Amino acid sequence: MINYFSSDFKLGILGGGQLGKMMLYDTLKYDIQTYVLDPSNEAPCKIACNYFEQGDLMDYDTVLNFGRKVDVLTFEIEGVNIEALKTLEAEGVKTYPDAATLEKIQNKAIQKQFYTEKQIPTAAFKTYQKIENLIADVESGARSLPFVWKSATGGYDGKGVSVIKVADALKDLPDAECIAEEMIPFKNELAVIVARTPGGEVKTYPVVEMEFHPTANQVEYVICPARIEDHVAEKARAVATQVSEAFEHVGLLAVEMFQTKNDEILVNEVAPRPHNSGHYSIEASYTNQFEQHLRAILDLPLGNTDSKVGGIMVNLVGDKDYEGEVIYQNIDKIMKMDGVTPHIYGKKITRPFRKMGHVTIVNENIDEARKVAEKVKEEIKVISKS
Repeated sequence: MINYFSSDFKLGILGGGQLGKMMLYDTLKYDIQTYVLDPSNEAPCKIACNYFEQGDLMDYDTVLNFGRKVDVLTFEIEGVNIEALKTLEAEGVKTYPDAATLEKIQNKAIQKQFYTEKQIPTAAFKTYQKIENLIADVESGARSLPFVWKSATGGYDGKGVSVIKVADALKDLPDAECIAEEMIPFKNELAVIVARTPGGEVKTYPVVEMEFHPTANQVEYVICPARIEDHVAEKARAVATQVSEAFEHVGLLAVEMFQTKNDEILVNEVAPRPHNSGHYSIEASYTNQFEQHLRAILDLPLGNTDSKVGGIMVNLVGDKDYEGEVIYQNIDKIMKMDGVTPHIYGKKITRPFRKMGHVTIVNENIDEARKVAEKVKEEIKVISKS
């Protein structure tokens, strides 16, 4: 086995945001050398990696030259140059997940078509190369309202997704490839994280339930375990495993799903990396998602995915009325609450709905944890000095 620990081995991470920073908690624990590339010179990862480089993740030469400095390359954001990854793989640099997996996921139209081909349950959809083609379908009655519009590329954290209720709303959308997706009447939005090694070992985490902000389309609460019946949880984990097998990914794959009114499970979309829906695991699981991602991409034995205790994650996002140098108002008050742990991502500037941190609440009683989460959400405010 390769000696990853206290050695010359170098792990590269494309993207230096909060997901990378939390991954570094565990590389530091294991004394694994880390190299990070990010466009911002103030990236959260900068304070904790061994080597930091500022550069464009979509630039072929930048990614190629960075990747040649490391032994294994991973990423914490999907917006990276695929062709550079392909070249690095041809040169022998291990890239996890690989370029082929990422290429299927980067474009939501390709991702959805992949589900259809692999007979993975998902909402009915149609791809449009231009917005004018979608407008024509709506005007002719071929596409009925309401439906969900999604940009094929570039969507992230609630951006690039809109529920279209009236035809006039289409005029404000970008003229680019998109998909129109059938509205699903669902009971719950769920997620399952799957870990997979190059050797083929696979483990799933418990199903989590996600509660979304009504206007920002961002996750407000992640609840583990999900408050669903056992047979639904078993079905969700089975579907997530099916998705993992189809992609043949290495590392983590977060599979977001809908639980329909009839308790069917439909795949919404996936992320091939640590994910917001797994943050609860830092405090609540035997093996947190970031350590598990490292174990998976380094082909080490996967850890126990069970929860030690019930966990709820509350996203800390910038208040809609503030922009500027950040202040975490009342953070001292939430730290007095039992089982409450804040994680601050290290972004100096807040703006409306920007992800600035999260708070984990652990409790043996998940309903009690949910009540505490509500108090945390009401108490702490992410505002600015002016």
